[in-house]
Amino acid sequence: MSGLFASGRIVDFVLVLVAVEAVGLAVLYRRSGRGIAPGALVGFLGAGVALMLALRVALVGGWWGYVALFLLVAGVAHVWDLRSRWR
Repeated sequence: MSGLFASGRIVDFVLVLVAVEAVGLAVLYRRSGRGIAPGALVGFLGAGVALMLALRVALVGGWWGYVALFLLVAGVAHVWDLRSRWR
């Protein structure tokens, strides 16, 4: 199990689950009109994905600049999501 974390593969697994969730939510919305509109998913899923990518880079000992870049992207996506919900 420690190898799964040390290699960053755990993040890959979670990213696949997030992608499946996003597709499932989009299909549900298009078929039934219920749930969250796909456009509204972009902000909070984008922030989560960027945070997971920052974690992956940190787990594998990647360059700190990539961690900072993914954290910046997560922050921007978070602010975008909050701004869209504030209305």
